[in-house]
Amino acid sequence: DVQLQASGGGLVQAGGSLRLSCAASGFNFNDYAIGWFRQAPGKEREGVSCISNVYDSTVYGDFVKGRFTISSDNAKNTVYLQINSLKPEDTALYYCTKDVLPAPRFEYDWWSQGTQVTVSS
Repeated sequence: DVQLQASGGGLVQAGGSLRLSCAASGFNFNDYAIGWFRQAPGKEREGVSCISNVYDSTVYGDFVKGRFTISSDNAKNTVYLQINSLKPEDTALYYCTKDVLPAPRFEYDWWSQGTQVTVSS
């Protein structure tokens, strides 16, 4: 079975950093794009970032503006999301996802439980 385990969230002050991890199992990790979306209370879900090992490419949401970096450790079947210069508006539940295709398009069919990121001002 496909399993995605997200971790690394927490409470940080504005300007701080976090590294989220997504451990994947139950499918051929290198064959699909893996990504992240987030959802804050009362707001629409938004795509954060996505990475494809097949196409050696990454995609970021428009709001990221260089503060987020996605990376992949293929030996560990794990994707990381480094978030720097955190802002209160980054507060949300963050979910990692498995895309339906190798291409990074935020078209996912599986997602993890959320990991909470809370940024205090």
